[in-house]
Amino acid sequence: MKTLATVLSVAAALLLCALLLVTTGFSPAGALRSIYDGSLANGTALTSTLLYTAPLLLVAVGTCVSTRAGVFSIGQEGQVLIGCFTGAWFALRLAVAGPLMLVVVLLAAAAGGALWAWLSALMYRWRGVNVVVSTLLMVFVAQQLIAFSVGQAWFLQQSKGDKAVVAPQSNQIPEAARLPSFGEYPHISVNLGLIVAVALTALVAVVLARTAWGFRLRLTGLSPAAAQHTGVRTARVTALALVISGAFSGLAGALMLASPIGTYRLQPGMSSNIGWDGLLVALVARNNPWLCAPVALLFGVLRAGGSFLSATGVPFYLVDVVKSLLVLALVVPPVLTGLLRRRPAAVAPQPPVPVEV
Repeated sequence: MKTLATVLSVAAALLLCALLLVTTGFSPAGALRSIYDGSLANGTALTSTLLYTAPLLLVAVGTCVSTRAGVFSIGQEGQVLIGCFTGAWFALRLAVAGPLMLVVVLLAAAAGGALWAWLSALMYRWRGVNVVVSTLLMVFVAQQLIAFSVGQAWFLQQSKGDKAVVAPQSNQIPEAARLPSFGEYPHISVNLGLIVAVALTALVAVVLARTAWGFRLRLTGLSPAAAQHTGVRTARVTALALVISGAFSGLAGALMLASPIGTYRLQPGMSSNIGWDGLLVALVARNNPWLCAPVALLFGVLRAGGSFLSATGVPFYLVDVVKSLLVLALVVPPVLTGLLRRRPAAVAPQPPVPVEV
């Protein structure tokens, strides 16, 4: 029943997308062909798709960790930006030669994202600020911090010679801090960021499913009271889950900075909504790390194909509408099926999940 409902929902969403394109004066077949040409038609397009897939996958897997612990964070976009910021600062300010520079940049970005998420845990611990609200508001703080840092010559603003116009962006990070790409299979370059993202996805899936810590985390998310009764320190588990989620988003920011997906510069808005889209990937994948991989690839196709589609004259917001309809088609059926199957018996209220700093 759930599969049939999902298929019908996706079909209805595609029909709505076609009607939307027709009513705005565009051809659905032409739009679909453009998305395919921009994302899968050749080696260059597929390389672009894989570059977008890697950070989306990292954000989604990190979201799986926090959500499995019962903590719903929506601050991934800000944590991605902070990852970009800390990675750029270390790349431009730290004189480290060779491959160690790349390691430092990745670790610094992950630490920056983790610290940004930990601040939300701190606010909950000290003042009881709701984690959803605090993580959302921290996104706007991160955006202002990036805009300030690239607007100050003493901070991270691009250096210029005499009589040159100074742009609100940083200098390019050095070659040693950039993620390399490998091979032609054929004409498809695989960036190191994708390998890192896939390896961490497998690691998280195994840890959640096969380790005692993963069991405690899942038990905390399902029933905090039962977890506490069995001796699980739920506050510590949930806080660590939130920090891990932030670290993954920060690492995604490093991929945005150090891979060919960007310009190798710190710029305002350089996260390009990767944090929000990664959150959607986790929702569609129902917080299953293994499912996050194909869903992230689908979103990568929509991103790469959407950019190509906008170049043909179709407004990019139509691509966002199409993406939203597909997300609703994949998320709503399981929820409705669960509601229909739910018995009318009263459910005992669960205590809020504490977060320990």
